[in-house]
Amino acid sequence: MRFDLDPATPQISYKLLASTVTPRPIAWITTQSPAGVVNAAPYSFFNAMGHTPPTVAVGLLADPERGFKDTARNILDTGEFVVNLVPEALAEAMNVTCTDAPADVSEMTLAGLQATASDHVRPPRIAGVPVAFECVNLSSLVVGPQQTIVIGRVLAVHVADAYVLDAERAHVDTPAMGLVGRMHGAGWYTRTQDLFQMDRPAYADMVKGGGD
Repeated sequence: MRFDLDPATPQISYKLLASTVTPRPIAWITTQSPAGVVNAAPYSFFNAMGHTPPTVAVGLLADPERGFKDTARNILDTGEFVVNLVPEALAEAMNVTCTDAPADVSEMTLAGLQATASDHVRPPRIAGVPVAFECVNLSSLVVGPQQTIVIGRVLAVHVADAYVLDAERAHVDTPAMGLVGRMHGAGWYTRTQDLFQMDRPAYADMVKGGGD
């Protein structure tokens, strides 16, 4: 069946994208408001976009009536944010930060999370996460009345020492991090330990093999 996406029915677009583009990594974003309140919230319209310069992209969706949530407003107002990746051990705390807390209430406090100072930006990192990216807003693209895409430039990557296999070669133990991803529908997540590997084929070998 073909679904022609109509701007008048954004809920259909959301359901189809969210239920088919899976699994999605989760950007557990920490920001700091101009008043100094630290906010945290998960965003799953997120991914890495390139390495020269190192960039990540986050889709910020606004409620038609209430507008952007605190985290999104802070990114657009201050230009600074931290992307923390979510291990299964902190999944429940991440879920708590989904709540619609007032702007002057920190979701970090509600979830019982500890903050760790960043080196290049004002928002802190979340203590206990295996990976965190300190970012600044490189570019923002308004793609709809309630939707903005933020391209963040990554200034520093923090990887917990336990997962660093070879610092000089930047080799990390990804499976050991136990990261979780977002799946379809409300409340569905996935673990990332079920893996398989395939070698990338070389065209020359394919042609040679076909001629034997």
